[in-house]
Amino acid sequence: MPAPISENTAYLALGGNLGDVREAFRHVLARLAEVTGRPVRTSRLYQTVPWGEPNQPDFLNMVAEIQWQGSPRELLNLALTLERERHRDRSGERRWGPRTLDIDLLVVGPHSILEPDLSVPHPRLEQRTFVLAPLADLAPNLVPPGWRKTVRETLEGRTDRDTVSPLDERI
Repeated sequence: MPAPISENTAYLALGGNLGDVREAFRHVLARLAEVTGRPVRTSRLYQTVPWGEPNQPDFLNMVAEIQWQGSPRELLNLALTLERERHRDRSGERRWGPRTLDIDLLVVGPHSILEPDLSVPHPRLEQRTFVLAPLADLAPNLVPPGWRKTVRETLEGRTDRDTVSPLDERI
């Protein structure tokens, strides 16, 4: 049964393949808990074959669920700050290239926003098995704004599920 999303629930994708990715994730999760004053729920870790540019190390991916009181724009600003704290410089990066940390806003409450630098739900969420799999750990029955299917149904329809491997590990 589809689950409605609370006004304050937000889902963020975390990924990386350079440096100590687990430590970067721990840092982000601690900062999210500090900023929100609430516990952060997390998916399992997933190892993912690189997407878009294959000649690089595999990625680690996960999804975090937080209770967010601010606007989607404020959450985006926080995500970009957290990336910079872990030494990510977006200015010189190759698209789909290696990175220390990537934080994407997937869903922020019932908001549907399409602006040049902010889109929620994430515009390519339905096409990204490496994000759908960990999101399904946390919210399999979620129907993001504008979707007709649940996260689980969308994931089940993906043909590239073999590129994403769950690890028996949580952070």
